[in-house]
Amino acid sequence: MNQGRTVFALVMEFIPHYQFQKAVDRYAGDKWVQSFFCWEQVLCMAFAQLTHRNILRDSIVSLNSQSSLLYHMGLRGPISKSTLSDANNHRAYRIYRDLAYYLIGVAKELYVGDRLGLDLENSNYAFDSTTIDLCLTLFPWAKFRQTKAGIKVHTLFDLQRSIPAFIEITAAIVHDINLLDQILVEPGSFLILDRGYIDFERLYHLTQNALYFVTRAKSNFKYRRLYSHVVDKSTGSIFDQTVVLTGYKSSQLYPAHLRLVKYCDKKTGRTFLFLSNNFDIPALTVAELYHQRWSIELFFKWIKQQLHIKSFFRLSDNAVKIQIWIAVSYIRSFIILALN
Repeated sequence: MNQGRTVFALVMEFIPHYQFQKAVDRYAGDKWVQSFFCWEQVLCMAFAQLTHRNILRDSIVSLNSQSSLLYHMGLRGPISKSTLSDANNHRAYRIYRDLAYYLIGVAKELYVGDRLGLDLENSNYAFDSTTIDLCLTLFPWAKFRQTKAGIKVHTLFDLQRSIPAFIEITAAIVHDINLLDQILVEPGSFLILDRGYIDFERLYHLTQNALYFVTRAKSNFKYRRLYSHVVDKSTGSIFDQTVVLTGYKSSQLYPAHLRLVKYCDKKTGRTFLFLSNNFDIPALTVAELYHQRWSIELFFKWIKQQLHIKSFFRLSDNAVKIQIWIAVSYIRSFIILALN
């Protein structure tokens, strides 16, 4: 029950101090600190998110203008711009990353039992990344192209619960395929990927780890048909084949059989060619699973519209990651608040 508390206090209540302090102690975040602790840093950065502040000075002025209410927010006194700026530059971003992962875990439990609407018991994940453009002059550590800088937010998106299960932030120059090596999901899960993630060595590693994948095939990949399976063409399925790769390198990297499904979308008239290592589900389900990948694109669109991560308070690698991770924690707190 809201007993006169502010919305900000209600949201921050869902960040447990005990769990956060464990992360602080893990990385010695408050070591040698006498006045401005990590928890106060979270409060200041979350306030900037809630009040849509794009400039650090604007956020500090807004906080200090209500100095009599700072104590009720958990702040012990007025905050200086340089103090918050130094904290963002030098405190380990891993503290706030661990906090975000804890809150994601809490939110995930609230969605237990949800289903995609497909006749599948397996967990289903989409993996992709979105790029946030930066100014190369201000962010030279994030060089992407000759005249451009940026960072990538790599996300493993739980399609059943519509929440991210894994997030990693890198410079935009890091290729998406490298992040496949960091994914840890339960055996038997489906991983939905776009064509940018086709690396047959890594896909074979997924197969060896009892994971299923669905991806779009590239138009120039070489294969040989082994079997053709009966399909119901009224559903849009054109063919369903068991194939083996015939390219000199690809056949060595992925020596097992693959499933090739061609599907026509009746609404748009477009045809799609899908690759999978699962031979049990219907051909139509393969297409439907890939269609669910659109959820992660909507998620990326939503975070760019709702989170204030296009302008950053400080320019260092550490400060940018802190701002993004605290923003992610702020989202999770709102979801937990809405579902309770």
